[in-house]
Amino acid sequence: MSDPLPVGGVGVAAESLRGLCGGRVFLPGDVGYDAARSAWNVAVDQRPAAVAVPASVDDVVAVVQAAAAAGLRVAPQSTGHNALPLVGRLGGVVLLRLSELTGVTIDPVRRVARIVGATQWQDVVEAAADYGLAAMHGSSPNVAAAGYLLGGGLSWYARGHGLACNHVVAAEVVLADGSLVRADFDHYPGLFWALRGGGGNFGVITALEIRLLPYRDVYGGMLVWDAALAAEVARAWSQWTHGLAEEVTTSLRQLNVPPLPELPDFLRGRQLVVVDGAVLADDDRAAELLAPLRELAPEIDTFGRMHASQLTRIHFDPEQPTPAVSDHLVLTDFDTAAASAFVAAAGPGSGTTLLSAEIRHLGGAAGRPAVAGGALSHVPGDYAGFFVAVAATPDMSRQGRKDAADVVAALQPWSAGHRFLNFTEEPTDLASAYDPDTLERLRLIKSRRDPQGLFVANHALD
Repeated sequence: MSDPLPVGGVGVAAESLRGLCGGRVFLPGDVGYDAARSAWNVAVDQRPAAVAVPASVDDVVAVVQAAAAAGLRVAPQSTGHNALPLVGRLGGVVLLRLSELTGVTIDPVRRVARIVGATQWQDVVEAAADYGLAAMHGSSPNVAAAGYLLGGGLSWYARGHGLACNHVVAAEVVLADGSLVRADFDHYPGLFWALRGGGGNFGVITALEIRLLPYRDVYGGMLVWDAALAAEVARAWSQWTHGLAEEVTTSLRQLNVPPLPELPDFLRGRQLVVVDGAVLADDDRAAELLAPLRELAPEIDTFGRMHASQLTRIHFDPEQPTPAVSDHLVLTDFDTAAASAFVAAAGPGSGTTLLSAEIRHLGGAAGRPAVAGGALSHVPGDYAGFFVAVAATPDMSRQGRKDAADVVAALQPWSAGHRFLNFTEEPTDLASAYDPDTLERLRLIKSRRDPQGLFVANHALD
């Protein structure tokens, strides 16, 4: 696309969008602009040329066509999670907030969910649960399904069933020319491949269809110890995960929990070490698999049979917009030496300000190329680290970034040299997320479907 318009030109171009979306177009200085541009991470300051809030697919088409005609670009966004990579690239851009486009329809015979626009995972899992089915959601109930699936999608079902993006069976997309197409294995197969893990570079997703899993309930929960036992628990979890059955997907976390009143008493204001996740097995088999960790006598043990719709909240992810900074890496291994390095960098006595330092167990089906998979068919590493700090002030942000980077540095000997984009909340070289052939193919599809570079994704191919 041509160079960004000068500031005055951007303003004039943005004014041309007024009247679209039933008047729900907000420009700088408008009442409602600040609320409409806000990201989930409130430390992220998005300042687009305009924000459009469509209420229908026709609205989406109209905004895409009008923006292109005015020389503006378009950045689709659902809930505004993982928005930091967009900052600095929003000049001359219309932020297309899809928050009014929501809804879920379940086809229990085909075991397929149709997810509209910016629908959040909790709505999907509750709709599926009515039919005794489960969706491959992440660890948060209010992340939008679309952005999560475009980036890959790590679920508590991942080691047994792979990445969530490879369970997408169709996508409805508004392309750069304003056309609405349905991409699946038989129609627009190249685009369909790219959408499954290739990010939001190719158009505006107005609906996705995903395969559901036949789980009415699962054996899930958490084991909690005081942080004084972090070294012992981390070593034990490390040993336990090696050779572990693929029915089990868990994470190991070191937590510095703030004294927030909405948190449970057993979490509030404490330093803890936690193992949480799910076991896709009957109760006896699950108890057998968890026995080595239970031998460490956790002070809290909530693992047990639960309705599948409850699994979204076992991780206690924040459900309100939160200021945060983070860092991430994928690991080839997490042996006992890595466990010791992890505890030294983020555990008791480290002085870290991190809210959470997490190691997610991957491998299994998540580590194998999916049959007929998309652009991200698997993750080439058996573990992933994600380290996050609250960033309510500039000083907290700087210190949190340093502390997260320190853990990444401590675990570099085990790094796979790869990044998983759902966990990458900063600009990054996409060569770290895709192999060379995949990246070349993604860029070719981008150039064919969006030759003028109309669409701006958080992790951009252009």
